[in-house]
Amino acid sequence: MGSPRPAGAPRLIGLTGTNGAGKGEVAAYLSRKGYAYFSLSDEIREELRKKGKEITRDSLIAMGNSLRRRYGPDILARRVAKKAKGKAVIDSIRNLSEAAYLRGRGGFVLVAVDAPAELRYKRVRRRGRLESAATLEEFMAKEKKEMAGGKAEQQLSRVMATADFAITNDGTLASLRRKVEALL
Repeated sequence: MGSPRPAGAPRLIGLTGTNGAGKGEVAAYLSRKGYAYFSLSDEIREELRKKGKEITRDSLIAMGNSLRRRYGPDILARRVAKKAKGKAVIDSIRNLSEAAYLRGRGGFVLVAVDAPAELRYKRVRRRGRLESAATLEEFMAKEKKEMAGGKAEQQLSRVMATADFAITNDGTLASLRRKVEALL
């Protein structure tokens, strides 16, 4: 696990984890607890909109990797950190440099959210985004690519390994909220 936990409730909570694990639910709960919400993926979505490109899982990954190669692997974290004042939850951390940059800001904890693959696949199918994975096998193959990219790509498994806390979201929403509450 990562750095020591700051005294009291953390000022910045970073979220990392697998697709469909429940990071959005954790972020929504923290928002109701007074944390401002920011997402590194929203920064990528904005770039895609500027270029008139469709927002799909594949285009998000490609644009995120392109931005990291062009402006440095921590570019998304730097952009969001400029906006995050006070208590904030920062979603979609997928690169070690992003996590390291946010750790350097102080009062930061990184939380990894995960769930069994079959359950995550069902959740992703229900939310109806353009995920580019029609089967569980395609979903798993796409995820494998996201796990171990190079310095300017997604490195999800390495980021999750550096998390200060890990949540397995394999139960009810109430159970997930209790796990988040325990972190606070």
